[in-house]
Amino acid sequence: MKIALDAMGGDYAPLQPVKGAIEAIKENKKITVILVGKEEEIKKELLKYSYDKDRIEIQNATEIIDMHEKSPTKAVRSKKDSSMNVAIELVKSGKAKACVSAGNTGALLTASQLKLKRIKGVLRPAITTVFPAKNNHHIVLLDAGANADCKPEYLDQFATMANEYAKVLLDIKTPRVGLLNIGEEDGKGNELTKAAFTLLKENENIKFHGNIESREMFNGEIDVVVTDGFTGNIVLKTAEGTASFMKNIITNEIKNGVLAKIGALFMVPLFKAVKKKSSSSEYGGALFMGLNGISIKAHGNSDSKAFKNAILVGNKFAENNFIESLTKVIKGE
Repeated sequence: MKIALDAMGGDYAPLQPVKGAIEAIKENKKITVILVGKEEEIKKELLKYSYDKDRIEIQNATEIIDMHEKSPTKAVRSKKDSSMNVAIELVKSGKAKACVSAGNTGALLTASQLKLKRIKGVLRPAITTVFPAKNNHHIVLLDAGANADCKPEYLDQFATMANEYAKVLLDIKTPRVGLLNIGEEDGKGNELTKAAFTLLKENENIKFHGNIESREMFNGEIDVVVTDGFTGNIVLKTAEGTASFMKNIITNEIKNGVLAKIGALFMVPLFKAVKKKSSSSEYGGALFMGLNGISIKAHGNSDSKAFKNAILVGNKFAENNFIESLTKVIKGE
């Protein structure tokens, strides 16, 4: 299974993408990674490692789409030989089964839509992400930022797509789906959520749990949270900010107290466990849902572990013929 990796995308490229590729092929012997980017820079990084040279390939790309491009769409169209464009082109041509990039989000979404196209019947592609929850549980959130303005039928279809996603990635036979709202009672919310609630109750593709408040998202009672991209992106960034804030509070309290420092020594295993469960690197990235190909957006500050896991996730979706299965569900087959 070949996975295309944008080796020039992200804050720490090509160091971390290349290292992540090496880790991925060592963990899964069936994977071959195509490193896409400036060939000489990639070769220089590869010299640091001992690896199976039959399972790392290089596809030269002479341009880079910057993280701070003023117009992502213009960058995609003008920089045709960018590592991002070339990586997605490999998926489109069938030379790779999935693409992973930590580059500019807007550019990757644009390039993915232009090259891979929507699955027939998909109203709007969306961004899917995963959160840790109570009791070693995880939840899928859709949309995490692709569609700020939504119609009720979009949310209804998001639920169907995220339901299939959870089946594959989280290995849940019948995911429980919740609609993000300001209250749990029927009839709560604005016009969008009220109309979407009615559609979700009638959606035969899912097991609809009902409305779910944001504070209840992480209690382990549901597997999929559906919302519009505007709200979903706020939830995502609030969760990230809260985790960072709590980390800073704990760190400062430990620094300011002798007893806290002593106690912290005994708490090291606990801190490591919490960090692992809450880290975005555990699943590596967000899938652009609804396209005719697997395109995964890794976080801009991804380390090698995040790239490794994004590659493994891309491979898992490819092995499970996720695009084909989703296409059948969208068509109602």
